[in-house]
Amino acid sequence: MNGSMPGLVEQEETTVTLDTRNAGAQARPAAPLHAAAARPRWWRRPWIVPLMVVVAAYLIYQISPYVPESKAPTPPHDGFPAYYPLLVVHMVSGTLAIISACFQVWPWLRRRHPAVHRASGRVYVLGAVVGGTCGLIIVRFAPPVGQIGVAAATTLWIVFTVAAVVYARKGRYDLHRRFMLYSFAIIMNNIWGVLIVNVLMRMPWEVGFTYMLEAARWTGWVFNLILVQWWLYHTEGRDIGLPRRRRPVGS
Repeated sequence: MNGSMPGLVEQEETTVTLDTRNAGAQARPAAPLHAAAARPRWWRRPWIVPLMVVVAAYLIYQISPYVPESKAPTPPHDGFPAYYPLLVVHMVSGTLAIISACFQVWPWLRRRHPAVHRASGRVYVLGAVVGGTCGLIIVRFAPPVGQIGVAAATTLWIVFTVAAVVYARKGRYDLHRRFMLYSFAIIMNNIWGVLIVNVLMRMPWEVGFTYMLEAARWTGWVFNLILVQWWLYHTEGRDIGLPRRRRPVGS
């Protein structure tokens, strides 16, 4: 470049960077942009397929005992005939939500097929709001031990999901990603709950029923939220292919 300033290095495809450490030194050709590390292919990501397998196994294990209704392990709910229909809606909505959540957190799908990402996101939001609302209605029939944990997790699930939608509508995709990950942390609590109960029941020593249920209702989603927050700090500033922030209308 004629008349360029010292330390200004010109890359291929008109990309320009400022080399402040070697200002005044003779400019050296920068590495081509295509030499940058390529993003790993979807099949090279070791977590997405195991995640889907775990979710499928959880759904089979958790839903099959509730069909038919006569054999469903439901708590007493006399005087509330809508319990089982609401339970079915809750399970169907939750199933749609947890399956679509796997597609929501799939980076390859988000970058290559944004229309599919948006469609699965709408399914997830519908499942979370409907399933969460039904869950809050019937949670009062659950065992008293762990009710607060369930109600807190379900309420946060709805709040985080709605917040993610609001930020997406405003074009704040960074905050949309943050709250969707919070919502994902909550829904994956269900898998932790089943795992914790089954592990504690098979311990060589006896674990009190109260401690077991409280651990299942709290440990999973609290741990998941801590893990997600760590991941957000870890990936802060990383280019993860989010759309550019939209400007407010009229600006």
